[in-house]
Amino acid sequence: MTAVSDSSRSLALSFDVGGTFTDFTLVDLATGTVVAEHKVPTDPHDPAGSSLQGWRDLVAAGQLQPERLSMVVHATTLVTNAVIERKGAPTAFLTTQGHRDLLTFGRDQMYDIYDLFALPAEPLVPRAWRVEAGERTSRNGAVLQPLDPAQVVDAIRPLVESGVEAVAIGFLHSFVRPEHEEQAATAIAKAFPELELSLSSRVAPLIGEYERFSTTVADAYVKGKVRRSIGGLTNALRIEGFASDLELQIMLSAGGIASAREAIARPIRLLESGPAAGALVAAFHGGLAGRERVLSLDMGGTTAKACLIDHGRPSLAASLEAARVHRFKAGSGLPVAIPVVDLIEIGAGGGSIARVDELGLLKVGPESAAADPGPACYGRGGTEPTVTDANLLLGYLDVGSFLGGRMRLDRAAAEAALARLGEQIGLGALELAWGIYRVANEAMAAAARIHAIEKNKDPRRYTLLAFGGAGPAHAMAVATLLEIDEVIFPAGAGVASALGCLVAPPSISLARTYAGRLDALEWERVEQVYAELEAEARAALLTAGIDDADVTIERSVDLRLAGQYHELTVGAPYPPSPLSPKNEGKGEHDARNGSPLPRLGEGLGVGAAAATLTIAFETAYAERYGRMLTGLPIEATTWRIEARGPEGRVRLAALPAGDPDPAAALRGHRPVFFGTPEPGYISTPVYERANLAPGARLTGPAIVEEPAATTVLQPGDRGEINSYGALVVQRGGS
Repeated sequence: MTAVSDSSRSLALSFDVGGTFTDFTLVDLATGTVVAEHKVPTDPHDPAGSSLQGWRDLVAAGQLQPERLSMVVHATTLVTNAVIERKGAPTAFLTTQGHRDLLTFGRDQMYDIYDLFALPAEPLVPRAWRVEAGERTSRNGAVLQPLDPAQVVDAIRPLVESGVEAVAIGFLHSFVRPEHEEQAATAIAKAFPELELSLSSRVAPLIGEYERFSTTVADAYVKGKVRRSIGGLTNALRIEGFASDLELQIMLSAGGIASAREAIARPIRLLESGPAAGALVAAFHGGLAGRERVLSLDMGGTTAKACLIDHGRPSLAASLEAARVHRFKAGSGLPVAIPVVDLIEIGAGGGSIARVDELGLLKVGPESAAADPGPACYGRGGTEPTVTDANLLLGYLDVGSFLGGRMRLDRAAAEAALARLGEQIGLGALELAWGIYRVANEAMAAAARIHAIEKNKDPRRYTLLAFGGAGPAHAMAVATLLEIDEVIFPAGAGVASALGCLVAPPSISLARTYAGRLDALEWERVEQVYAELEAEARAALLTAGIDDADVTIERSVDLRLAGQYHELTVGAPYPPSPLSPKNEGKGEHDARNGSPLPRLGEGLGVGAAAATLTIAFETAYAERYGRMLTGLPIEATTWRIEARGPEGRVRLAALPAGDPDPAAALRGHRPVFFGTPEPGYISTPVYERANLAPGARLTGPAIVEEPAATTVLQPGDRGEINSYGALVVQRGGS
């Protein structure tokens, strides 16, 4: 079940396991108040143990009563780490005869044309564990060579004897005719019931063999690990008082949540679980502040993520890359064809390590000290200088206030680490700290600018919304570089991603390829594809406890100019149809931008469908690329739906009025560094975030501290606490 309606069980808990910290948020759904926010270091060797530790801390503090829980949501880096660290199950790949090497060939493209020695990402399955089946179907679904199930079993048997624990099955054109994959899976499951199986026709029934096979292999590779992890965590939480009539819910990469059973069935959809939660909470807080155009900046301990949010919702991408050889070089990783929140990752987190490259230039990241050993100032054995060490020396962080005073920082260790690196380029510790801070800010601003420009968006027209443990310390400087006038720091910024898990609706995104030119498609077939996707999605949401009447369906389709390779996804009309009665009169919307879609009235015919999609595509194409040559033939490739349960289950109440005088929150002053040669260190007021009431106004320079994050206002910045506790800042000079 998703939740229970018993009024005595009004608590909702979420926890987001990050690379450095695990964040917790506890909300009372009845009152709309945040009961608790908590943060514990992530144990890289036992992430589930970190989750349990945070649970126990909240119980010990008297804030969490397990019997009052109605919902528990979990975001995880488990799948990401398993793929990056190559710690999944020994996996075999069964494919059509003559295609075992497709995983190696990929798209046969160089991702760096100036590096003749650039290495591609190694497939998750070694060549010796890739076997072939004598089967073949045509691109239209005709059986050219039947499958022999006995031959499949004989091919898999020696691999099982060699230690294979999972099998990915990917046949040519199975997205059109999946029967051969189903037959192979039935035969393998009967002969080797202990194996984990993933079928491309279930995981990613999409055109493009390499992407489809790569996604299916990754799904099989992590399935056993996810099953054991989620099952083990659920059992451990049961011992801690997690009710037996509740099911753990998991954050998905596309920005929705699903039941643990659904997550285990297709675990590759958890690949970007945590970052998706951050984008959702940015949209949520932007909505509370009345801002529909938001650029989120989620800077944690390991990386920073930026995401554009238009019309109150983050955009989605149809795929992403995992386990890149060069983390920030597109094409150097393994393609994964799953719906995912469209964001950009930057190698600049609090734990990002500073170094001097072979040219004598200062670099920051992407390597991270993570939680173990962590930055030098953590006092856990780390010796390399990081962004957090720099922030401590600059005065942005306080040695005794980190994590609400639960973790004392070592300023001397940070200064020593910075001094050692500074000697290599003739800089003192303070000068190097300032350089690290500026380099990290430049990296985030440049990546966010490119991310926006690639979508033909101007970042200056957006409000920056900053969160994460490190984000609020850097956001005003990043806003200056991007020429963004307004920055919002939500309450509980340091653990905001955990709240994102709670505001995400139960949802599932599915897709299937049926390709053809718009003027030649069989529209009855299109409706059949949509109906099948909808039935599958409704069944999945039903297992999560969502009433069928509360499900809303959004349709979209991937379109391209005939002969082009890249598609654009546009909203698809939702015709009144007996195949989809639940959405009648619900006001379906464009899945990309939330605007109302025209309906295909009954009897309008094929021409209306093609014309509607043509207009939508040409509009999107012109918006993305600046111009559109009309009249060219357009192809449809993949038809998509997003099925969503009810939104707004978590609503925050406005804060009660209080004394708006910020003096009530003043904790004192400390010297804070704001640049060289001027102004240098400035005696700066430090405020306690929890004591700033709505209406309180601050003028920079100022430091605002809360247990999990520190906000830095530069000289001239002007901020005010709004009715939901967010600090809304106008940049100095704007």
